[in-house]
Amino acid sequence: MDDDRVTRRRVDAGEIRRANRGWWDTDADAYQAEHGAFLGDADFVWCPEGLREADARLLGDVAGRRILELGAGAAAAARWLAAQGARPVALDLSAGMLRHAAEAAGRTGVRVPLVQADALALPFADAAFDTVCTAFGAIPFVDDSAAAMREVARVLRPGGRWVFSVTHPMRWIFLDDPGEGGLTAVHSYFDRSPYVEQDEHGVATYVEQHRTLGDRIRELVGAGFRLLDLVEPEWPAGHEGIWGQWSPLRGRLFPGTAIFVAEKPTD
Repeated sequence: MDDDRVTRRRVDAGEIRRANRGWWDTDADAYQAEHGAFLGDADFVWCPEGLREADARLLGDVAGRRILELGAGAAAAARWLAAQGARPVALDLSAGMLRHAAEAAGRTGVRVPLVQADALALPFADAAFDTVCTAFGAIPFVDDSAAAMREVARVLRPGGRWVFSVTHPMRWIFLDDPGEGGLTAVHSYFDRSPYVEQDEHGVATYVEQHRTLGDRIRELVGAGFRLLDLVEPEWPAGHEGIWGQWSPLRGRLFPGTAIFVAEKPTD
């Protein structure tokens, strides 16, 4: 991406929605070609560090649970959950990614309901799910993530769990570079201006949002959640893969992912 096509600026909600739906639809094939083997057809990988739900068990016992995978992409996690006895639904804004979800269902024989919808307007009844989860889906891409948290709270039953992973907020201090250039702090941690890729006419084609750790906690508390844990996966020995700005060089020095584990109180 040319430097003049990348900026940090405010973008209105409509342009954000159009940009990200268009980007994921257009990039779906390339994304799956590059990352599909790492993510698997029926596996739940929380982050580029390779932390798997099979090992972390951040969702607790999933057997028999009604689970919404938000921003599911190709729905590998939802298919893994189904294999564990859960009753998952996979939701994504992108028809391109859901096409890959349908193709993977054909390969694996594991089929889950697929829903195309916006995370800010979930098409489900109140208290419809026991668990809501996402690995890097929806939350970094919507303009009002506090509203998305409230939507999750609405569709989650009392006592239900909400677990989501995002780029670790401190990563926004650095350039989006997996090499030596990504080790020098250049941005203010407190600048919430979105990262924007745009075309030659200045129209956004991809938008990602930054929030601080404090912002995320306030969003959760404001939506009525209780924070149970904040997981910062360490870079594992022997993992030499590079995924965008994630790399062994950076991963061994500072966290690349934050996973928030929250619960909707019963009272």
